[in-house]
Amino acid sequence: MRKVALITGASSGIGLALCKRLLAGDRELHLCLACRNMSKAEAVRAALLASHPRAEVTTVQVDVSKLQSVVQAAEELKQRFQRLDYVYLNAGIMPNPKLNIKAFFCGLFSRNVIRMFSTAEGLLTQHDRVTADGLQEVFETNVFGHFILIRELEPLLCHSDSPSQLIWTSSRNASKSNFSLEDIQHAKGQEPYSSSKYATDLLNVALNRNFNQKGLYSSVVCPGTVLTNMTYGILPPFVWTLLLPVIWLIRFFANAFTLTPYNGSEALVWLSHQNPESLNPLAKYLSSTTGLGSNYVTFQKLDIDEEMAEKFYQKLLELEKRVRTTIVKSDCRS
Repeated sequence: MRKVALITGASSGIGLALCKRLLAGDRELHLCLACRNMSKAEAVRAALLASHPRAEVTTVQVDVSKLQSVVQAAEELKQRFQRLDYVYLNAGIMPNPKLNIKAFFCGLFSRNVIRMFSTAEGLLTQHDRVTADGLQEVFETNVFGHFILIRELEPLLCHSDSPSQLIWTSSRNASKSNFSLEDIQHAKGQEPYSSSKYATDLLNVALNRNFNQKGLYSSVVCPGTVLTNMTYGILPPFVWTLLLPVIWLIRFFANAFTLTPYNGSEALVWLSHQNPESLNPLAKYLSSTTGLGSNYVTFQKLDIDEEMAEKFYQKLLELEKRVRTTIVKSDCRS
């Protein structure tokens, strides 16, 4: 039986590169592209099948910023599959990023320039908004929508015969200082992306504590500094053109500058070849690239308090109870 990999945000960037690499490494894998825009998803599917005619590639429509869409997609997946071997929780947004110009130029000529480019810590703010579900958009898209998807797909993920893997796309921008248990949606802050990625790291730890004994294992990955539509939105194109020589130079001194989606997907692909029971549940796996362009995987210990992770998990369960009523009402109206 073919193994099945579900990938959210599969139509561009890291997700698209991941699809290409997974099929290149295992033509027996069944890829399911979970995308918001079905026209893009079908175009990607056609391109993948043109390169791998014998592959199995399917699509499912899901918008993780809309809980109704998540529940409907999960129902469709449960009708199609008996199990899921890999779920790549990759879809994410960083809406309307604004750069702190003063902090950027101060950092550019300081000894912290490598860390600044690697993490963008303290540099980026975003303007968040409230969704139709009454949730902060970045939190719902990057964290909660995926959480509900996992909850809905538990019957396909929890098996005693062989383990399933959850693989999250996190970030070096995940910062404990930007997250609060009193404001898990970061409604009162200006760095919702950083908060959401730290929340992802917390949830990863909590999922391992609660589900490893059921055969479900979770890992978080940082793709590094990758030039995608998301990062290009931070600065005007001409600024990136000016910065590229600096970035290529810094790349010889820091392994975080993966730059391309192909390189950035290295750790995500690597994890699919590992025994999940042997992985460190408190580690973040990092896609890394040498100055000459060779890819490899490193890891670092998560800056996570396990008790805090469990408290966050309980808050998500409480929030789930509240929003379930909204989902049911939407079903009735439709």
